[in-house]
Amino acid sequence: MGKKGKHHKLELGESGYPVMHEMFVPKAIFFTNGVGVHKDRLSSFELALRDAGIEKANLVTVSSIFPPHCREMSRKEGEKLIKPGQIVHCVMARQDTNEPNRLIAASIGLARPADKEKYGYLSEHHSYGETAKKAGDYAEDLAATMLATTLGIEFDADKAWIERKQVFRTEKLILKTRNIVQSAEGHARGQWSTVVALGVFIF
Repeated sequence: MGKKGKHHKLELGESGYPVMHEMFVPKAIFFTNGVGVHKDRLSSFELALRDAGIEKANLVTVSSIFPPHCREMSRKEGEKLIKPGQIVHCVMARQDTNEPNRLIAASIGLARPADKEKYGYLSEHHSYGETAKKAGDYAEDLAATMLATTLGIEFDADKAWIERKQVFRTEKLILKTRNIVQSAEGHARGQWSTVVALGVFIF
């Protein structure tokens, strides 16, 4: 009985909480995107998730922190680690329309600090009437700006992203910024079009 009780005792960390809480810090991330078209709005979303290769997961959307020591992996590598019905945490941008020819976009931005002990930022942006390039740059700008303010980097917030990107690149504190984006035009005959962009966490 004593041995059994000892076996089930939870190991506590310095915080006083069970060490198992570290299981909930993602170890890796992959990025994916997709588009779906269908007469039903929900079905167009499902088709966008299929296009993104993530439809078999139960998705839980989370906010914007890129964990320390989290590594990027390819979509192909990440998809292999997702089991049907698995609860998967992700940062997701999603946009849809049933207006013919209306331009829609969804984008995820990432800004990683050079110091792997520090955390970075993910951002989501979804819009109407923006090109993929503009939407992607905007999301990347959002993530980089959040990280820069956290790291104490001085910059002019009123300057265009292309100028601030050069400032951030000269700073040794920011390792990398990037984005993934999906855009589409509304279906000519008014079916629902949905675009998604996701950063998918792997534990």
